[in-house]
Amino acid sequence: MSWKQAFSSSVGKKIQMSLTGIFLILFLIVHCYINAQIWFGEDAFLTAAHFMGTNVIIRTIEIGLFAFLILHIVQGLSLWAKNSKRRNTRYAVKAGSQTSPWYRRSMGLLGTLILLFLIIHLSKFWGPNRFAQTFGSGELNLYELMKEEFQNMVIVVIYLLGCIALAWHLVHGVYSSMQTLGLTTHRYKTMIKNVGVAFSIIVTVIFALMPISFYMHWVN
Repeated sequence: MSWKQAFSSSVGKKIQMSLTGIFLILFLIVHCYINAQIWFGEDAFLTAAHFMGTNVIIRTIEIGLFAFLILHIVQGLSLWAKNSKRRNTRYAVKAGSQTSPWYRRSMGLLGTLILLFLIIHLSKFWGPNRFAQTFGSGELNLYELMKEEFQNMVIVVIYLLGCIALAWHLVHGVYSSMQTLGLTTHRYKTMIKNVGVAFSIIVTVIFALMPISFYMHWVN
């Protein structure tokens, strides 16, 4: 496969989606660890957040993360649009869930919901904090900022919808990434599916409990 095909062909785009998806999965693991610190107290969370926000290596990886995230979104929407057009051309009547689970046919919609969630997240927390670090007097107290923002029911609901969309996205995405890379052999197929489902549940619960915990005052 040439470099041009790697970026333009359907197979190339799927491989890109798989590789960037795996990188983003690793990011989610780290992010879950940071989020979970809220249940160990403000100091524990701020220590972890400070490390992530000031470590040179992490900040460098952060640039790659955004590049991979943008590539993942663009290629995902491109594949979704192409597949939707192909289905509409081939079939006068859609078979619906008889041919594939609804979340597989709705990856574009789920991805768009996640994108909206990310925009709100970046504008409320990551953006202001990085701006303060670069141009202001220093990093913000993200713990206090979350306590304030997550008293807004609208923001909490948007976060929860984003978490639900992420869960369904991961249910298909984890297995699909492994399948595209040729790792879903007959021996490991069921195990990879189960790991993907378990991972999507754990990540979703941790992410969803963060705004709920602040809104319900389960953490101080």
